[in-house]
Amino acid sequence: MLITTTNTVEGKKIVKYVGLVTGETIIGANIFKDLFAGIRDIVGGRSGSYEQVLREGKNTAINEMQQYAAALGANAVIGVDLDYETVGSGGSMLMVAASGTAVIIE
Repeated sequence: MLITTTNTVEGKKIVKYVGLVTGETIIGANIFKDLFAGIRDIVGGRSGSYEQVLREGKNTAINEMQQYAAALGANAVIGVDLDYETVGSGGSMLMVAASGTAVIIE
């Protein structure tokens, strides 16, 4: 299935707009990731553990959105938007939401 942030697909014709599709996930970071990320804040550098959590959340949300679109009979999702928010006490959880328009392209 084609997933794109654009509103059109170059060289393809959209024959039907199926509807809005979404995928959401909430992922927790554990205490060890928080500890090592805190150390990274002090000494500088990238936090690989948090980057992995971000990738995992994004992939899960997109996969869920894609499954929803497929269940509606779509073969592409256009205009995809990703939103990231922290939730829970002290922002200990990461919420990732993916949304787009499910379409049928030829």
